[in-house]
Amino acid sequence: MTNTRSIITILTTLTAFVLLMPGSGCKKDEDPAPTPPRTSMYNLLVKDVLGISGKATFTETSTTIATIGIALTGAPSGTHPAELRMNSAVEGGLVVLTLNPVDATGKSSTEVNTMTYNQLIAYDGFIQVLKSSSEPDVILAQGDIGGNVITTTNKIYTLDTIGSFGVSGTALFEKRVNGNTLLTITLSGTIAGEEYPSTVNLGSIQTIGGGPIVKTLNNVEGTIGKGYTNLRKLDSGITITYDNWLVYDGYINIYQNTINLGTIICHGNIGSN
Repeated sequence: MTNTRSIITILTTLTAFVLLMPGSGCKKDEDPAPTPPRTSMYNLLVKDVLGISGKATFTETSTTIATIGIALTGAPSGTHPAELRMNSAVEGGLVVLTLNPVDATGKSSTEVNTMTYNQLIAYDGFIQVLKSSSEPDVILAQGDIGGNVITTTNKIYTLDTIGSFGVSGTALFEKRVNGNTLLTITLSGTIAGEEYPSTVNLGSIQTIGGGPIVKTLNNVEGTIGKGYTNLRKLDSGITITYDNWLVYDGYINIYQNTINLGTIICHGNIGSN
């Protein structure tokens, strides 16, 4: 019995000694690694001056402040005004934020406290970099941001030639993050310098007498054979999403020119047709 007590006493003493040693006992939890700031990156594409491209990066600096960084490659010397505008680049829109100009290194950084990071990455807008304050109509690069970013969801429809005009092509519907649609019409057989009006009409191309126009589209430029339209609403003001277009009872008409609007040279069914 005495031996047992002695053993217990010795073990208790040893345990206490070990616990008092530096670095022994329960290890203190280490501080967690800091969470990196959230970032989103958007492409800035060439517009009026060939060879220029870049990126716009949104960084969450704090819960109330975000930083918009711009980096261009191929930009000419000098400083270039930068802006965040409302709507998509295809539509154009008013300036919402005037950003710090892109400097000689091709970079710009602007702290924004009027919009949070979460608001910016969902915003219906685009960024534009101009050549100079004296040439504001020359756009070096631009790109959609936030809700206007194009997703990988899309649908292509064929546009067939009519008669002997020899113009045919495709209509590409691309879904944006916010549910709106970028419609790109690509034509072959067009004439450089000509403008080709285009519309979405109700019904199908087999509709007797033709269906009424429900959406007036931007003209197709004959020089490049392309026309771009952002689709939000019909001409009547009714909102229409990308998913709506997939089942829409409609067709697209391409007209000979801005004078001969009664002459259809190319057309094709879309949606449910």
